[in-house]
Amino acid sequence: MKVGIVGLPGVGKTTLFRALTHGAATQEARGAQAGITTGVVTVPDERFDWLVDHHKPKKATPASVEFVDGAPSMGEEVRKFVANFLTQVRSVDALLHLVRTFESDLLGSPTPITDLQRIQDELILADLQMVETRMERLEKQLHGTKTGAVTPHTIERDLMREIKDWLEAEKSLAAFEFTPDQTKTIRGFEFLTLKPAMVVANIAEDEVGKELSGQAAELKTHCEANGLPFEALCAKLEAEIAELPEDEQQSYLEAMGVEQPARNTIVREAYKATGMMSFFTAGEPEVRAWTISAGSPVIEAAEKIHSDIARGFIRAEVANFDVVKEAGSWETAKQQGKVDLHMKDYVVKDGDIMYIRFKV
Repeated sequence: MKVGIVGLPGVGKTTLFRALTHGAATQEARGAQAGITTGVVTVPDERFDWLVDHHKPKKATPASVEFVDGAPSMGEEVRKFVANFLTQVRSVDALLHLVRTFESDLLGSPTPITDLQRIQDELILADLQMVETRMERLEKQLHGTKTGAVTPHTIERDLMREIKDWLEAEKSLAAFEFTPDQTKTIRGFEFLTLKPAMVVANIAEDEVGKELSGQAAELKTHCEANGLPFEALCAKLEAEIAELPEDEQQSYLEAMGVEQPARNTIVREAYKATGMMSFFTAGEPEVRAWTISAGSPVIEAAEKIHSDIARGFIRAEVANFDVVKEAGSWETAKQQGKVDLHMKDYVVKDGDIMYIRFKV
């Protein structure tokens, strides 16, 4: 699962990337084409930690998120940067918009809502260019087609025309009401304005631990009004904390009156923004958090674990984490009749612990 960090030059994207990945990455950040850098980060989850502590397994595998950073040099034009970066990472599952709300000697006073809209405009433009390219190809493929004929290509062309008009009106495709058939048609296009998104305000260091005010508060209100998940942090401070030894990090946070690094919240929210959730398998051999789309049936969870388990699925024994924790253990929850048996159509809930019975 990938989350792309986007924002104007100078907002702190690389600093945030360092804060998110340093020390918590499951693999080293690696260079890629055009300066694109990626790093895999463990998703902080107290439920997973409790299960590991309880079972003391030989192996523990948490959920993870891969962050993608493609920060440009300060002198690079915004449009050139966005076109380059977004071409490289159209395959990301969600976007994290980083917006500056602090004063800068180089960049001057912040204009966060305007900056957020500038990036959104570039996303719309990138989608529009994709649609226009596709329409040109469709017109060539439809050359010689009888007028009035209805084919998969004519249906797609008509949909592209609708999408083009929508984007030219400077509207995100997230607000376009696609029919189920239209959703199938565009499945492979990776439209940027259809990707889940969250907004992170990069605040000044002296604002950490305080109630948001000024432009940061206005940005939060704007995001809430537009249904965008919002968080705030000081990327510079978070990066400095991430570089401290673990035993020093907590005392540093306590001195600032903060319970935990803001990066933990960002990672969790980025995970949620992709529309994913975690279910668990737990025992002495391994405790593992599995990532699955919200609303998935249990047979898909079985497939996630192993294709043979899905093929030979008999039933699933399921209890949510909160139930198991309250009981003290899976065994006790089962004795209390709190473990349920489910067939293939059961919809997995976030935090479910499962044991799947199968035969092949």
